Amino acid sequence: MIKVYCENLKKTLHCEPGDTLSSIVKRERVELKWPVIAAIVDNQLKELGFPVYIPHNIEFIDYSHPDGARTYIRSLNFVLQKATAELFPQYSLVIDYNLQNGMYAELREMDPDEDGFPRVAVISEDEVKAIKRRMQEIIDADLPFTRQKIRTEEAAKMFRANNRPEKAFLHEQRGKFFTTVYFLDGYADHYYGPLVNSTGELTSWGFESFSRGFLLRSPSLTRPYEIIHTPYQFNLSGVFKEYSDWCSILGVKGVGALNHSITKGNASELIQISEALHERKYAAIADEIYKRRDDIKLVLIAGPSSSGKTSTSKRVALQTRVLGMNPVIIEMDNYFIDRDKTPKDAEGNYDFEILEAMDVAFLNEQLNDLFSGKIIDLPRYDFTLGKRVFTGEKLTLRDKDILIMEGIHGLNPKLTSHIDPEKIYKIYASALTSLSLDENNNISTSDCRLIRRIVRDGNYRGMSPENTILRWPSVRRGEINNIFPFQENADIMFNSALIYELPLLKYYAEPLLRRIAPNSPASTESIRLLKFLSYIQELQPSEIALIPPTSVMREFIGGSSFRY
Repeated sequence: MIKVYCENLKKTLHCEPGDTLSSIVKRERVELKWPVIAAIVDNQLKELGFPVYIPHNIEFIDYSHPDGARTYIRSLNFVLQKATAELFPQYSLVIDYNLQNGMYAELREMDPDEDGFPRVAVISEDEVKAIKRRMQEIIDADLPFTRQKIRTEEAAKMFRANNRPEKAFLHEQRGKFFTTVYFLDGYADHYYGPLVNSTGELTSWGFESFSRGFLLRSPSLTRPYEIIHTPYQFNLSGVFKEYSDWCSILGVKGVGALNHSITKGNASELIQISEALHERKYAAIADEIYKRRDDIKLVLIAGPSSSGKTSTSKRVALQTRVLGMNPVIIEMDNYFIDRDKTPKDAEGNYDFEILEAMDVAFLNEQLNDLFSGKIIDLPRYDFTLGKRVFTGEKLTLRDKDILIMEGIHGLNPKLTSHIDPEKIYKIYASALTSLSLDENNNISTSDCRLIRRIVRDGNYRGMSPENTILRWPSVRRGEINNIFPFQENADIMFNSALIYELPLLKYYAEPLLRRIAPNSPASTESIRLLKFLSYIQELQPSEIALIPPTSVMREFIGGSSFRY
């Protein structure tokens, strides 16, 4: 008998060699709040079909766990793949990006148009309904997901036969002898993590038309197995589409093509083009502000963690200065209320990420005084004392002055509720990558920002990668509650993602992630991120040196000409 320790039951179990995790769940009647989806085995995510042959530490997880949700969504993705392959074998289904209200996908022809843009297949509402019906039939049939390791050459042939050339190219480039292939009723595909046992477990989902394609909806993390209908995010979708089109024009549709470009010595060109695109965007934002200079007095910049808000504020300030304006940057953090008055979260910790932690009335009062020509005493928040102090610094606005302020609440209308909206220009900044690992495995923008933060925290904030990972769920909850609901309020969205940034960040992040001990509570996430980065070809120091000192990436890796 083999001994395994179950974290959920807080006891040691005895198993026969070859027992699967699924059989343990049934025999021991392991019950969570929601159905068991997968398990963390020795801090590594495993499907329930995983067989036990040696002692393990096991924690069973449901949809409320981030890895449980990812397992569920991957499996739902596979059902969509199979349904569209059966109904529209002439097209390739491309999972392009994630929105708050669903995963956006398109059916595309195999060849781009003469300008390099993808040709999107136009399908009718009846055809969308047909895809949804076929998905439901596959789920009702309760078909099993199975996995095999096969030779990479054979796997690549399967992927190309299924209209997945990017996937085939990526795996061929990795140089591995074998590739893991998942099967669903004979249909083959590859996913970068485990799946649920069978399609019958996918009981909650939605599917509907959107833009040129459709949205595949999955349950909310905060309310598992409930489809929450949130407002359509047309502005955000447009930014993602723009990035996706740029990737197509550059011939970098997926990580395989990106790796190939780097190994061929094209890193310098990718860096130059990416930075030139950013420069054009910063200049365009400054032009819009300049056009409305008689009205706009305040520029608010908001975005989630590690989105490059600080660099964006500095670059926008620089571009407005080129146009003859005088930007004045004010730090929103200086308007926190005193710590003893700060609200606390459910765990009893100070919650600095909610709007109620800000002295909104005082902020509005000072801004209106500035707009009316008065002189104000600028506050400074002393984080050591936990209170606001005044150091004698004063401020007044002259004719060509414009205020720039960045912070997580910048797009929340309650922040500036007593200020004339005509005086405000709102910018939403985030790293909104549309680059995908392959046609049906898109890259999470949250993962990109987490890797940015791990590198920055390690370089400048003296924080270990373990602590950054463990704090990330709390950061994400703050974003979901305080930032994402207001992102469509922006006058313009700035995408701080760069095509070359994952190859760059891999150089810095991998050594940091490898320092995390196998028994650390952050180990599961570090292993997942290391696996993800294993598909990326990293930049070399000589290529990294080509990144300009004004780049947003310098905020994270160092060497910036700006002061942070």
